[in-house]
Amino acid sequence: MDRLTKIADELKPHTEITTLSFEVRNQQEVATAIASLPVEWKEIDVLVNNAGNAHGMDPIQTGSLNDWDAMIDINVKGLLYVTREVLPVMVKRNAGHIINIGSIAGRQVYPKGAVYCASKFAVHALTQGMLMDLVDTPIRVSTVDPGLTKTEFTQVRFRGDDDKAKPVYQGMTPLRAEDIADAVLFCATRPAHVNIAEMLVLPTDQTSVLHVHREG
Repeated sequence: MDRLTKIADELKPHTEITTLSFEVRNQQEVATAIASLPVEWKEIDVLVNNAGNAHGMDPIQTGSLNDWDAMIDINVKGLLYVTREVLPVMVKRNAGHIINIGSIAGRQVYPKGAVYCASKFAVHALTQGMLMDLVDTPIRVSTVDPGLTKTEFTQVRFRGDDDKAKPVYQGMTPLRAEDIADAVLFCATRPAHVNIAEMLVLPTDQTSVLHVHREG
């Protein structure tokens, strides 16, 4: 919450803002938090499902059950819980846009990443399913799928071990968080008759999960 408060303080001179802090993998917390929104914030126009995590780099035979639970609960069930609370209001209003943050790992699998990839494949499938379920409404659904993006993602995956995290981006120029934010903004600001259903965003140095050009 302290990080949200800091960002809110930076944004308040430019726009109205409200913040909530809750655990997306806890369905009751999600429901309570969304229900607590002030009246003027209840009609959500755009939902960006950005909560996600990766834990560990282990083959299936030695993988951590706790890591698996965290990835499935947050990346898949968390997305579902939040969407389930927000989407009915969009349907009632006959307006809205859901933008899911997927990953290139939701299109291609890499060694020692099976469960994380599976969770992002699920996001891709859920996006396609939502599109079908909402085809008779004007509600739009998009997925933005980044390649290598330098955020705290890798530090989380390796539990703060910089020696393991740093090589992920060495010798190449990764995407930045701002690049993905620009992609989300592009999706959200198209005319009402245009839906960017899928967007794969890669750094120039990357062509697949296993093909990255590195200097040196």
